[in-house]
Amino acid sequence: MPDTAPRTLGAHKGLALLVLCAQLFLDSMDVSLMGVALPEIKQDLGLGPETLQWIISGYAVAYGGFLLLGGRAADLFGRRRLFFWATAVFALVSLAGGLVSDGTLLVVSRVIKGVAAAFIAPAAMSIITTTFKEGPERTRAMGIFSLTGASGYAAGLVFSGVLTELHWRLIFFVPFVVASLVLAVTNYAVAPDQPRTGERPGFDAAGALTATAGVLLLVLGLVRAPEVGWGSTATLASLIAAVVLLVAFVVIQQRRTDPLLPLRIFRSRTLSTANTVGLVWACATIGWQFIALLYLQQVLGYSALQAGLAIVPMAAAILLAVNLAPKLINRSGLRPAAVLGLLLQGGGILLFLRTGTDSDYLSVLLPALIVHGLGNGTSFLAFNIAAVSGVKNEDQGLATALVTAALQLGGGIGVAVGAAVLTGVGGASPSLSAYHWAFLVAALFSAVGLVAAALGLGAPKGVTGEDGPTGEGGATGEGGAADGDASAEAPARTADLQEGRA
Repeated sequence: MPDTAPRTLGAHKGLALLVLCAQLFLDSMDVSLMGVALPEIKQDLGLGPETLQWIISGYAVAYGGFLLLGGRAADLFGRRRLFFWATAVFALVSLAGGLVSDGTLLVVSRVIKGVAAAFIAPAAMSIITTTFKEGPERTRAMGIFSLTGASGYAAGLVFSGVLTELHWRLIFFVPFVVASLVLAVTNYAVAPDQPRTGERPGFDAAGALTATAGVLLLVLGLVRAPEVGWGSTATLASLIAAVVLLVAFVVIQQRRTDPLLPLRIFRSRTLSTANTVGLVWACATIGWQFIALLYLQQVLGYSALQAGLAIVPMAAAILLAVNLAPKLINRSGLRPAAVLGLLLQGGGILLFLRTGTDSDYLSVLLPALIVHGLGNGTSFLAFNIAAVSGVKNEDQGLATALVTAALQLGGGIGVAVGAAVLTGVGGASPSLSAYHWAFLVAALFSAVGLVAAALGLGAPKGVTGEDGPTGEGGATGEGGAADGDASAEAPARTADLQEGRA
């Protein structure tokens, strides 16, 4: 460290990784933490279905909508600086969410928290890639970081039941405490940002504004449609405005010399397919989670704690699949793993069509949860690896931000569609038939992802380099060549990523 730099523990890489993983754990946990608590929040605050679902989708949509902007801001303004201040905002709005008693303010706190998380995630990822040397050291760090994210999501499903059983406000206060601890040690654990030299690149504020506003209006139109009508002026205005803004975003990106999202990256068929699969994967699994947890509590009469514990086998199946999937990928490639995973994911959701008003847990619910979890973990790893395969080194951060944004946006859309089906079929008090229709729609998202993976992820073995660096649709196949990166090093980078994801 230079003599002019403040004294920190930046040289202790393990401590830095611990701090970054702790905050990622919170970000991931917040996606699933609210599910079990929704009925308690609804009863305590007297919220309607639309406000209730925005408590979940508001976080997910804001996270996804601002993620690209967060990644760009980390490069421009300093990674540790951005991580510190975004974590501070995350902590404060967690505290505020636990104190408010108004539904609108609660949704606002969740949206702001999602924005903060969108700035935290790319900053943390880029700190890791610049702190740990490329090769085995970085691979191990990325493996721990990725597993932390998966564990946080699974833990949120369980902790939400335990905390809600005590009081639902604890699901806001506990993240505040942990985020505050992270904040207290960040400047000591993470090395300071290096001074920037030369001219600072431009900031694509217009691109960020049009992309985020377009996504928000799209989800808003889907959410309100069952209430005001699909052909109503409000619905049509929201959807048309969303399309106009998203088209404007594309035009802006084409004309700017320093765009928020360089469109050339989508020349890769593998990357484009992986992001499509990630989007519908999240629509299916996050939408299903929203529907299933409401079903467990409102139809079967489970308590918050019982609903959280009921999900534990699915969480265990996800973690098992994430650790076993690399063997399948190394043997057969990305396409079979993605197709098999999405088939299992959709099959697990379809098994919920067997549910009734008094379904037995062991014979009806448990098999569906395990099958769904195995499919989730297998397909998750496959499309995440595909999303960065054959991408230039300087675009790896952008590729990671893209697939993460697809997941967050998909989660928001999935919840919105699930809520729309429930209220559209069953009204304010959904019937068992309404839940079955919502499960069916969630399964259809998995089917779309399965078809996309089968058609767009390329030859089975190209990704691992077993067919050579120019395997069809593999790491440096059609997509990689289109991006001008046909080097023989790409398969090795992908293999390292596979090991790290595991």
